[in-house]
Amino acid sequence: MPRYRAVLFDFFGTLTCPVQRGWRHTAVADALGCSRDTLVDILDQSFYQRATGAIGDTEATLRWVADRAGVRPSAGALRAAVAARFAAIHADTRLRSDAVPVLRALRQRGLRIGLVSDCTHELPVFLPRLPVAPLLDAQVLSVRLGACKPDPALYLAACARLAVPPWECLYVGDGGSQELTGAARAGLAAVRLAAPDLGGHLVFNSDTGWDGPMLTSLSEVIELVDHPRIPTAGPLLRRIVGGPWPTFLDRGLLAPEHRYARV
Repeated sequence: MPRYRAVLFDFFGTLTCPVQRGWRHTAVADALGCSRDTLVDILDQSFYQRATGAIGDTEATLRWVADRAGVRPSAGALRAAVAARFAAIHADTRLRSDAVPVLRALRQRGLRIGLVSDCTHELPVFLPRLPVAPLLDAQVLSVRLGACKPDPALYLAACARLAVPPWECLYVGDGGSQELTGAARAGLAAVRLAAPDLGGHLVFNSDTGWDGPMLTSLSEVIELVDHPRIPTAGPLLRRIVGGPWPTFLDRGLLAPEHRYARV
């Protein structure tokens, strides 16, 4: 079994408590001039467009949402909606009580720590103010990379920024966006956080078929790191890469046909 040199974490539902849209989202709908139900429906249907940055920044996104809702907010109302949107997302984001202690324990063990998150434009704004931020050695956010999980490009970008090959990385996530399947295909060891509180978590495209290892609390990651037991696709990836990591990324080999989607 491998000795992990790095751990990559999902953000929402993994480092944070379960996410649900709180009452502050009503203020977003009110500012735009539509109902909350209409707003939520449009947001749900467009998550991956928004999370890849395809629609634009928060203001452009809410203008796009308003157009689909059939409303025309004034410039002032749109600005109010943007402020309300940031406030709502920030309020919905509560770190797990063991998130900071776990990250600190991993760093004390000499491991590198990365974040791989599907997110919209709001997270990059307030993430630097969260207590986990100084403990992250790399951040790969879908809205900046222009791709969402399970695209292997996200995991491999994080590995490259950490200067650790995927076969020496552990990925921890709740399973949204088929992230566990994606991590395993990219050659990482993957484990699902199946915390009891995740039943009401807002999630898209969940990894419902995942039959791999699971943890019931974030703190169990420490035991898993101390006693690794999850195999990776390391030997196969080493043969594919055929050279030092991450040098092959600099040679332009991260084209779609080299993203290990079929591993």
